[in-house]
Amino acid sequence: MAKVITMAEAAELFADGDIILSASFGMVWPEEVGQAIEKRFLETGHPRDMVHLHAAGCIPADCFAHEGMLKWDISSHESTTPKMAKLIEEDKLPGWYMPLGTMLQMWREQGRGMPGAMSKVGLGTFMDERVDAGCLNPSAKKITEELTAQNKQFIKYIPDFDGEEYLYYRGLPYTKGLIRATTADENGNVTAENEVYNLELSTVARAVKANGGKVIVQVERLAKAGSLDPKLVKVGRNLVDYVVVIEHPENLVHGLWPHGKQNINYWYGLNGRIKVPIGDSLKPMPLDPKKVMVRRACMEAQAGWMCNFGIGLPTFCGSVMAEEGVMDDITMISESGSVGGVPGGGPDFGCHWNVQASVDQGEHFDWFDGTGLDFGVFGLSEAQEDGSINTSFLNGITLGVGGFANITAGANTALFIGTFTAKGLEETIEDGKLVIKQEGKLKKFVKKCLQLTFDANLAAKNGQKLLYITERCVFERTLEGMVLIEIAPGVDLQKDILDQMEFAPIIPAGGPRLMPAEIFQPVWGNGGLKAVWDAKVK
Repeated sequence: MAKVITMAEAAELFADGDIILSASFGMVWPEEVGQAIEKRFLETGHPRDMVHLHAAGCIPADCFAHEGMLKWDISSHESTTPKMAKLIEEDKLPGWYMPLGTMLQMWREQGRGMPGAMSKVGLGTFMDERVDAGCLNPSAKKITEELTAQNKQFIKYIPDFDGEEYLYYRGLPYTKGLIRATTADENGNVTAENEVYNLELSTVARAVKANGGKVIVQVERLAKAGSLDPKLVKVGRNLVDYVVVIEHPENLVHGLWPHGKQNINYWYGLNGRIKVPIGDSLKPMPLDPKKVMVRRACMEAQAGWMCNFGIGLPTFCGSVMAEEGVMDDITMISESGSVGGVPGGGPDFGCHWNVQASVDQGEHFDWFDGTGLDFGVFGLSEAQEDGSINTSFLNGITLGVGGFANITAGANTALFIGTFTAKGLEETIEDGKLVIKQEGKLKKFVKKCLQLTFDANLAAKNGQKLLYITERCVFERTLEGMVLIEIAPGVDLQKDILDQMEFAPIIPAGGPRLMPAEIFQPVWGNGGLKAVWDAKVK
């Protein structure tokens, strides 16, 4: 039977050197427990030298970003915790990245008594042992060298397992598990009816218990023993040691984003309790270079497909599809486990209004890795000569891997969209043409990236369709290399494209064709996107 404790008592459970495993995504994390631990550390200097592992980014976890509080940080994404990222960038905290989905699979294997998991995800990227083994700074590299000498490194390259190569991801002996849910009964059975994600609650709990650790659950409320619907229980009493009820429900993160607390209907529309009218949330985008890129990307999809849209510019694909009347013809999916409905953006990333299914995040990534996604659109941060992508380290800033590595590795069609250059770029669409008023100072198509989170060579070898869509041109990665297949009307090939790259793409005989003229018009002509999709069926 789990013990019900206060928030202060929960903070006292954590000891120097603890290895904490927590379930996270965006704003959803046991924030009150985290704040209580932070308060104790600031007052007493303890607990210190802890290790924190979490798969997805978790904004509230910046409460751990104090020198000495953590010894190591292992995650897939820290750009949402800027204080933590700064400690890593300044080499004050050894940090490592692993693919989000692969971390979940590693924990699942640990829950059944195995030390880790093998995966093809991460091969050829900076997470490969042959490259940087996921290290984010010099101190992490030094520790990895020491662990490698003991054959205990976190990520190990397996050159031949039944004739194929893999990466082996090794877990740690967790001493504490930290998860957030909605309701716990007096015995410790836990439900998650008010949460916007299912996440990896039971996976984290099993991995911790298998290593002899203790599991602490933060909940909104306590229920009488045996009163919960057993079919709704996400974590059983056999996996829970302590239950702590929040003490400040007025601050509970129910849409409590930086721009202010949302009303409860907003939150219920995201957690599936009610279906809400979408209203103006998908209002048409203005005609600008961003809309041109999103339109061009949407042309590559087709009715009946399962589609994933990454954070940033790709999230606008839903707006264009809604404007063109085809949004109901596809199923939108987010890495968080949300299936169907309409994805949110910004701090709502991973949430879906009117979600149709909310599945365990780890099982969702099993599907990404096994079956594969029909169609994925991702941000174009930086691409090198062979089309490989860097999302994790740009301009000296630690960003993240997240689910990008898993999803891109398994997507049948993977699109990367973004402006051709960055920093200071000014452009408009005028009379059906792209007008570049001021060129960006930073090139995004470079000879070689500092880090790689997507290996285009491996993807091309596996037969994936890869397109790189910018406002001024489109590249396709083939087995031969990066081919410039389209150019925007109004663009000068030499001045606006070739001179703004650090490598020479392959140019087909006769030159690249023009990007579709109709996507540069206020109203999409020739029948719009629906006509494009219908033509594919015929």
